[in-house]
Amino acid sequence: MSDFGSELGTDYCVVYLTAASLEQAQLLADTLVQEQLAACVNRVGPVHSTYLWQGELCQDQEYLLIVKTRQMRLSALTARVQALHSYEVPEVIALPIVGGLDRYLKWIGSQTPDL
Repeated sequence: MSDFGSELGTDYCVVYLTAASLEQAQLLADTLVQEQLAACVNRVGPVHSTYLWQGELCQDQEYLLIVKTRQMRLSALTARVQALHSYEVPEVIALPIVGGLDRYLKWIGSQTPDL
């Protein structure tokens, strides 16, 4: 019997966020975990981002946050990120988790209880 739970994965998601500084990335990570909006946040970086903003080509150094949470927490998580973030339009992109280790997915659920 496999520990890989594809049916559990549909309730969970990974959210990508970027932050302008290490301090902001840490504040976001700490807040999301402490407020049980995320079970775990990985910080990667710095990463180099290239994008157009208001017609101007921008190339910035940012920190990427990889957030593990539940679908039901996305609205509250997004609102909290917007309240804390320095960007006018912060990156908040959610991707569904379609499967994973059952025990890990259940742990995500235990850290982000029902609303």
